[in-house]
Amino acid sequence: MSIVIDNERGKKVAELLYNSFSTVGIQGRTDMPEDIMPSHVARGSLEHVFFITLTVSIDYQRDAPSLWESSRVTFEDGETRYLFDPKLLYETPFGRIVEDMQKYKLSKKSQQDPHIWRTVGVTFYKKWQGDPRSFLENCDWDSLMILKRLRNDTHLYNGRRVSDYPWLRGLKIGPLWLRMLRDNVGISKLRNLEKVPIPVDRHVARGTLTTGVVRGQFEGRLEELFKYIRKVWFRSVKDSNVRNRLMIALDVDEPLWHLSKYGCTNRDEVNGYCSVYSRCEARDFCIKGKIKIKNGAVELKT
Repeated sequence: MSIVIDNERGKKVAELLYNSFSTVGIQGRTDMPEDIMPSHVARGSLEHVFFITLTVSIDYQRDAPSLWESSRVTFEDGETRYLFDPKLLYETPFGRIVEDMQKYKLSKKSQQDPHIWRTVGVTFYKKWQGDPRSFLENCDWDSLMILKRLRNDTHLYNGRRVSDYPWLRGLKIGPLWLRMLRDNVGISKLRNLEKVPIPVDRHVARGTLTTGVVRGQFEGRLEELFKYIRKVWFRSVKDSNVRNRLMIALDVDEPLWHLSKYGCTNRDEVNGYCSVYSRCEARDFCIKGKIKIKNGAVELKT
């Protein structure tokens, strides 16, 4: 393995993508799947907090637009609306939760997704008065403490300690939740967000590799490159300013996701030819070489 982390290139890419996403968009898009809220839900309300929190808790190995659309229609259906109410989740038999999460394909894994969903919801009901913001406040709104508590807080179940926040505690989903609480819900009290790593998935990884911010020779599991991707965006955004504040790694998440989803997925994995190159905002940074990502594995020769 021979990996190069190019902080200077990353700085230029971060500023370019952020400014593009904030104005004209990436491939003409400025929207994220989680931006569209269910009908009659107010931004920043407790209902909105739970819609974001529970949906993102199962945002793993999923097509994001499909997941968030399924969550919205589940919320808007009076018969399945209870799935977003922590008290009703606690009172409802697990079998019904399993069945109702399948109605609009909200759950992909029939047992695991409902278990995650119910556990997270019931934790907030039993420990935090039914309001995730009580948990955030108990952490003094400190992002690093929040991530630590997500990883470490447990409860007793059938004689053994289990996580209060399965999957919400993950290296991708934990930071992603914090970004959505800031950007979607509008919680401005969160501190130390500049110390939170970028949530890396295949799209953020692909966007990082195709722009040459991380490059080199590698063949193996894509997740083995995640540590380099987190590191380079931490370093690259330092001293960059956006909207009269310092840029943080989380600011690059949405632009990179768009770049990959609507741009780099059109790139030939072997020769690097991209059918949308001419209209790509990051075309000046598109690197030549092989970037093949399939089934969680990657072949990199750039």
